[in-house]
Formats: sequence, structure tokens, C-alpha cells
Amino acid sequence: MKELSLETNSRVEMIDITAAVQKAVRDEGIKTGICVVYTPHTTAAVTINENADPDVPRDILAALDKAVPLSANYRHAEGNSAAHVKSSLVGASEIVIIENGRLVLGTWQSIFFCEFDGPRSRKFLVSIIAS
Repeated sequence: MKELSLETNSRVEMIDITAAVQKAVRDEGIKTGICVVYTPHTTAAVTINENADPDVPRDILAALDKAVPLSANYRHAEGNSAAHVKSSLVGASEIVIIENGRLVLGTWQSIFFCEFDGPRSRKFLVSIIAS
């Protein structure tokens, strides 16, 4: 397992971590298997979606903000309940197939780290399982 760190810059943002995950796969030397990308934070998430058009991540964040507003009479005292809800909706992990030493992603797909309570120092874990 490899632990990777990143700094987020905004309250909410989606950061493309595909290259870092692919490097972790390459460093392991695994040709066929699966790669698990996981974040151990309760106000962040990991997802796969389009990265060819920068409006797609912006639209995803806007839709999440509309569905889960920052203020909505939440009971959690820290003031970041919306971030916890968004993290649960999007999810803490993704699994990607590895073939020929490469992540099997669609033409337009990227792996994103989703920040919902930033800016912060964050980490994500990459675990590679050979088949």
C-alpha cells in the first residue's frame, strides 16, 4: 500500500489524481490486477468521471452544493455536515482494473480526489492487488 498526500486549495474542489495513481501502479510493477484508491477522511471522497471538459467537475460540485447545501439546520456542531453528507454520497474509494501495467480507464475518465471541507492537507491510499 502506498500513501500519497495532497494539499487542497478550496472549500470544495475535484483534483485529478490519475497520474499519481498510475505512477503507484507502475512503481509496483504489477501487470494485471486491481487498484484500490481510498481516502480515510470523512469529509472527502474519491470518484471517477470525465476530465476532458473542466466544466464536468464544476457541474458535479455545483449539483452536490445544490443537493446538499452548506447550511440546512444540521445538528453537527463543527459546521461541516454538508461535507460529511457529500462524502457519503460520493464514496471513499474506487476500484480500477490494471491490464498491461496500466489503469483501465475510459478515454475521458480520470480519478478525482473530492474535497468537501477544505482547504486542507489530505491523503489517499493506493493498494494494488495482483491477479
